Amino acid sequence: MGLWRLVAQRVVPPLGGAAAVVAHLLCVQAQDPRAAATAVALRTAPGAPDLPAALDRGEVVRSWPLRGTLHLLPAADLPWVLALCAPRVLRSTTARRTALGIDGDDVAAARRAAEDLLGGGRGAVRSEVLAAFEAAGQGTAAGRGYHLLLHLSLTGVLCLGPVRGREQQFVLLAEHVPAPRALEGEEALAELALRFLLSHGPASVADLARWAGLPVTAARRAVAAVRGRLAAVDVSGTELLHDPALPDLVAGHRRAAAGTHLLPGFDEFLLGYADRSHVLPAEHAERVVPGGNGVFRGTVVHGGAVVGTWTREGDGVGTEPFGAFAPAVLRGVQRCAAALPGGRLG
Repeated sequence: MGLWRLVAQRVVPPLGGAAAVVAHLLCVQAQDPRAAATAVALRTAPGAPDLPAALDRGEVVRSWPLRGTLHLLPAADLPWVLALCAPRVLRSTTARRTALGIDGDDVAAARRAAEDLLGGGRGAVRSEVLAAFEAAGQGTAAGRGYHLLLHLSLTGVLCLGPVRGREQQFVLLAEHVPAPRALEGEEALAELALRFLLSHGPASVADLARWAGLPVTAARRAVAAVRGRLAAVDVSGTELLHDPALPDLVAGHRRAAAGTHLLPGFDEFLLGYADRSHVLPAEHAERVVPGGNGVFRGTVVHGGAVVGTWTREGDGVGTEPFGAFAPAVLRGVQRCAAALPGGRLG
């Protein structure tokens, strides 16, 4: 299973550029910018256009489209993904906004301030946008500024785009993405399912629901709409769907997939599924997400399974194996560490 997912997600073979990687995966979890940049770089062919270039050209953006969590995704896809998935997130944040004293008038004032600051194709880093909120009479302390930014992003006013120094700039989504893809309703739902299953398969309806933050009933409808374009395999009584071309691609890259890989924290290889037991033994799950706190550590993957964790240490890496690493894994860790991308958005 793990080998197929490594190939489906294009850890091997890599794609021709960062924008192509993000387009293939559709959404790449990115609350940790360094980990997200590393995840994209590991799937990008050497010498191909990198993530900072894709962000600066407006091909890739960053926002909160799924589960209220930051993701990288193709700029043209952000509006329809937001329209499909953000309403549930907005409902879930209502109580917090109320507790922070944010009402409709406050949101409108923050929007006007953002549009005045960013109109005409301008960008501004987070501190500058928050300063504009303050100047408009909108306090930003105690999480209030963050929730204003979140609300304006979930409602399609703002997104994060080009990089200045080491920070992404907020931009007006309508100006930054003047020609978005026009998908809505069941068509958008089907597109979401197809893109997920082609890039993350073999995966289940439950995996899709978890990844997208959708009700299982909606995920079932979505899968039913695209089933004819997918292949299926039964694993312990659960139907898993995948790209029909995947078996041949795996056959051509099995050796590379079965080798050692250092994947960053929050990587889609592990995070993109409701059931992670296919690649991570349950007895070691605590080692990857200590205390179940939602913070995923980097993983050492060998033979398609997670066999340990890793962290950056200076110019190298430190590892914590679940058991003693075999010599082949040790050699693989050294090779991967020497080639590990720096991992920066800019």
